[in-house]
Amino acid sequence: MNKPAIIWLNVIVFAVTFLIAIIAVPYRALTYGFDSTEIVFAIICFVYCGMSITTGYHRLWSHKAFEAHWSLRFIFALGGAFALQNSILHWSSDHRIHHKHVDNNDIDPYSAKMGFWYSHIGWMCREYHAHNYHDYKNARDIQKDPIVMWQHKYYLLLVVAMNFGIPIAFGLWHGNMLNSLLLVGVLRLVLSHHTTFFINSLAHVWGKQTYTDKNTARDNGFLAFLTFGEGYHNYHHIFENDYRNGIRWWQFDPTKWLIKACQWVGLTKKLRTSPEDKVEKMRLSMTLKRSKEKLSAHPNAEQALISLQQEYDLLISKINDFYQVRKKLLTAKRELVLAEVEKSDLMIQYKELNRHLIAQRHRWQMMTAKLA
Repeated sequence: MNKPAIIWLNVIVFAVTFLIAIIAVPYRALTYGFDSTEIVFAIICFVYCGMSITTGYHRLWSHKAFEAHWSLRFIFALGGAFALQNSILHWSSDHRIHHKHVDNNDIDPYSAKMGFWYSHIGWMCREYHAHNYHDYKNARDIQKDPIVMWQHKYYLLLVVAMNFGIPIAFGLWHGNMLNSLLLVGVLRLVLSHHTTFFINSLAHVWGKQTYTDKNTARDNGFLAFLTFGEGYHNYHHIFENDYRNGIRWWQFDPTKWLIKACQWVGLTKKLRTSPEDKVEKMRLSMTLKRSKEKLSAHPNAEQALISLQQEYDLLISKINDFYQVRKKLLTAKRELVLAEVEKSDLMIQYKELNRHLIAQRHRWQMMTAKLA
């Protein structure tokens, strides 16, 4: 079978910028040097590009995880062109196909099962799936956004304006054009590319399958640091419409923090989150599965497996009871005076169920910790 045609423009851009980044930039640093202003501005541009992709392209447009003011959408549209990762419309269409057909080599644009280098960069170097996803039928909703369509129409012009205009303007202002082109232009672009590409490749092979093993996506805190929170990829693939990837307060997810902070000043709204009980149940089901696999390797493990299943079933039952009452309590708080709710039988029941749930969680953790 003949291989699909090479996309020479992509290959040349990836190859030339990468070679400049690994040869010319270190040589310039050793022979001339970069000052702190140049380094700081390059970092700012790198963060701007990365956050435009994660916040705008990914969570806003691809997954509709929140709504944003036009000014914020405009900033992300420019940042996406600066990141040189195709238009919002094209990127979002590709990504929605990836989620719908994840790991399907025939349909998923960057299937991890095709190998690390394919999912990282190879899929963009040949016309592998052009016939499947260039009609944008799966992105009709975002075609109603005038900023999306404006960026798509003028994408090449915006790419040139951002990727040459910003480094040149900074070089003229700061007084060193070559340093600016190397750091702000090339190195920033290469880092933006490959940290984003890590989510398609490395985040599907390195990390934990915390919530599901039905796809190759992994959770990886180190990758989250490199990708502005996108490293909690196993969670994302099963709860894709959640505006958060790192759902714990301590998990590094600056994209989540930016979206939330913008809500406080009225720039974002309708932030979508996944039900806590559903998230916990998915995590527990994976813990049960792994614990059973470890136990099954032990001799005479039949009784232990029965006990494990019983504790799991009891925990799920207590979770269901707790969140059912919690839902009623939240409804009551909207309808009654808070002081009345605090003294109600419903509140007493809620607190009692919470104590039972905490105790059962502890029992479960003690049991599964022995199998870790």
